[in-house]
Amino acid sequence: MRIIQITPGTGNTFYCDNCLRDIALVRALHDEGHEVLLTPMYLPLQGGRDEPLTSAPIFFGGINVYLQQKLGFFRRTPRWIDWLFDRPGLLRWAGSRSDMTSAKELGEMTISMLRGEHGRQVKELERLVEWLGETEHRPDIVFLSNALLAGLAESIRERLGVPVVCLLQDEDGFLDGLGAYSERAWKLLRELAAEIDLFIPVSRYYSDVMCERLGLGEGQVRVVHTGIPLEGYDSIKVEREVPTIGFLSRMCANKGLDTLVEVFIRLKGNERLTNARLRIAGGKSHGDEGFIRRIRRRLEAAGVIDDVDFIHSFDRSTKLDFFGSLSVLSVPEKNPPAYSLYALEALAAAVPVVEPAIGVYRELSEITGGLVLYEPEDAEGLASALERVLVDKDYARQLGERGREAVFSTLDVKQTAREIVRICEEVIVRFKRGNDARTN
Repeated sequence: MRIIQITPGTGNTFYCDNCLRDIALVRALHDEGHEVLLTPMYLPLQGGRDEPLTSAPIFFGGINVYLQQKLGFFRRTPRWIDWLFDRPGLLRWAGSRSDMTSAKELGEMTISMLRGEHGRQVKELERLVEWLGETEHRPDIVFLSNALLAGLAESIRERLGVPVVCLLQDEDGFLDGLGAYSERAWKLLRELAAEIDLFIPVSRYYSDVMCERLGLGEGQVRVVHTGIPLEGYDSIKVEREVPTIGFLSRMCANKGLDTLVEVFIRLKGNERLTNARLRIAGGKSHGDEGFIRRIRRRLEAAGVIDDVDFIHSFDRSTKLDFFGSLSVLSVPEKNPPAYSLYALEALAAAVPVVEPAIGVYRELSEITGGLVLYEPEDAEGLASALERVLVDKDYARQLGERGREAVFSTLDVKQTAREIVRICEEVIVRFKRGNDARTN
């Protein structure tokens, strides 16, 4: 099977569940013997050990998309001018210097992208479809990383004659944050759902959310729990001498880092946890820098800054070392997540996870048995849960071992790839039958 996976990049500045999920899936599909090409949009994808299997150029480069949105002149420029702004180094610089993931600032651009060939970035869409139609790239099926790319679907289906599958993960938070543009964006997405041959949400929880909000029927959706690559996790030692809490996600308020810091300061006052440490990883966007400075000042004022590590790298080898140093992981999310890559990675390393009882966490708790849940927005409940895991080593070990066993048996990305291939074979057959019926 020849598969194109279209994925927005983040410029490699913060830990992005979507990017890492897509890269892992592409690798697993490739290892299963399929011809898969990961095609980046907006910004370069994450590099280092996680460099994807791709020879594709960047499409809808973030600078060009912005200029075409704001200035009519750039909607008519020749390709050589666009190329100047699509160079990966320049895009990485731009991504690191601007908060390009802020939903409130991207309302008009989101609407334009969802309008596809009627939007202001139609020149970029033409370039993408033309490239996909070339013999050496022409796919049997196209994957869209998330529903925000649904504006591409109609042109791809009609001009390439191939089905389009859309993965679903956490689009709702972005769309709900678009302010005055939110309702219009949701309306456009509901209309575009007819152009998608199948939606694949990453959890039962998120399937229910998006079925309701997009008006999707049962036949339009298939849930596939996305696994992770497991190489290296089974060699991580379970015993940790120093009680250590880990945080792995984008360092921002929405991920609850401020809440975790306050709880850590409180726990340091416990005579059994005076030697406790906090390790923070996951990167940041330019817009997060002020928040992180405030976090550092709070830790300094509490006299615990020397017990906190800020780790700026999150490539695979660094993550394995990171998990090997932890007693527990917690990312006190403030919005219900559809998926939790960091939770699966921690459990694969036999590290128990403490999370609020929102979003996918209830589901993951049932599947893995390695999560401890507390009531959302309850800092005291979070502190109590973390204290028990840090102090009661037998309890922590049981959670970690149970979680690791479940992840290794049911949430290997190789299993995810095989299930998605089975689904895609069905989608391709159904698409061809539909085309044959329309022709006749």
